[in-house]
Amino acid sequence: MMTLTRYGIREWGSALLVTVAVLIGCYFLGRYVHPGWGCGVGAAAIVVFVAFAAFFRNPKRTIPTDPKLLVAPADGVVRDIGVVDDFHVPPFEGRALRIGIFLSVLNVHVNRSPAEFDVTGKLYREGEFLDARHPECAVRNEAMTISGTANADGKSFPMAVRQISGKIARKIVCPVDPGRKLRRGEVYGMIKFGSRTELYLPVGEFDVKVKVGDKVRGGETVMAVAANGGSDNK
Repeated sequence: MMTLTRYGIREWGSALLVTVAVLIGCYFLGRYVHPGWGCGVGAAAIVVFVAFAAFFRNPKRTIPTDPKLLVAPADGVVRDIGVVDDFHVPPFEGRALRIGIFLSVLNVHVNRSPAEFDVTGKLYREGEFLDARHPECAVRNEAMTISGTANADGKSFPMAVRQISGKIARKIVCPVDPGRKLRRGEVYGMIKFGSRTELYLPVGEFDVKVKVGDKVRGGETVMAVAANGGSDNK
């Protein structure tokens, strides 16, 4: 099942109105000037609208049922996996495991929660708009980070998800505020037109199930499995 995300209503709604206006113009163009011209311009307008609207698609995803699994927060390609030593975003204080995902303009751009997630923090960072593949984009580009306590298989642990803008992406949508509880796989925002999404987890508490170069699907692809880390809630 394919739907369009509500986070793009203004964009794809405006594009639809423009397309309808063009098609009306094509009718008169074909009737009073040349039928081929009217059909050609009309067909091109429809193709352009479909391609534009497809960027805002929000396909239905099948969320894994195993509670130990953490799912991808976005569609795209795993760009890097490593430990960040200076990640000071509460509840993190210092080291964190980072998994970075690059999203091209062809990917689905809605973001999903990797696990059951109690959001306690939200941090916006002003920045540049380097290409999302640039090695410095993670620290220099505009970004929005939500953080808090997540749960997997009865274990609680700190988690953060960061949305990063790119050279083409100039708008981050994140209507989630502290106090919000997200379900695993739930859509919580999007980045418009090419970007990067990062997942931050405690070091040594998860078995990472992806590698650099892997293609992932938000809400479906397993990113990591809870190992022996975390604190027992029972």
